[in-house]
Amino acid sequence: MQVTTLSFENMHHHGELFANMLRARHRTFIDRNNWDLPHADGMEFDQYDTPFSRWVAVHEFGEVLAGVRLTPTTARCGIYSYMIRDAQLGLLDSIPHDLLYREAPVAPHIWESSRVFVADTVPSRMRLRVQCSLIDEMVRSARNLGATSLIGIVPEHSPRLARRTGINCVAAGPVIETGDDERSVCIDIALASKLH
Repeated sequence: MQVTTLSFENMHHHGELFANMLRARHRTFIDRNNWDLPHADGMEFDQYDTPFSRWVAVHEFGEVLAGVRLTPTTARCGIYSYMIRDAQLGLLDSIPHDLLYREAPVAPHIWESSRVFVADTVPSRMRLRVQCSLIDEMVRSARNLGATSLIGIVPEHSPRLARRTGINCVAAGPVIETGDDERSVCIDIALASKLH
């Protein structure tokens, strides 16, 4: 099993990995979760998949097992910044605007973690190992990018899992409805608590 952080600068060194990650996102968010998201050629993407972002992929033999997108809260592309802030500003119909207890941050040391997934093909005996590999590389990459904290939207139960893997994760907003019987919550992740 390998873990790779992709950027627009280095993705040409990794063959089909970026496209395979977008395909895995399609299977997770569109095929499995029935989310109404942009897609083409079996790949899911949106307005936040820009050169500002980085993508962490856990992969083995060309198959993407898990992934996450990291975007700086200072990003700007047209009218968009990052997903949580844009939802709060009312730019996204699919996410409630009252998802945070405070104003969405804009600071170089805070990055957003989004599109977090573990493929449903990952066997249960491997899931925790895959999740830990994803979290470890996410933290390492975010720190290398200058982040001291992350903000993200995760399934309601994820903060408990995060604590099991050593992440200092606290709710940053109320539980929100994000799909058919799906409940999510915004979280703050302090990166200083997970030192390697």
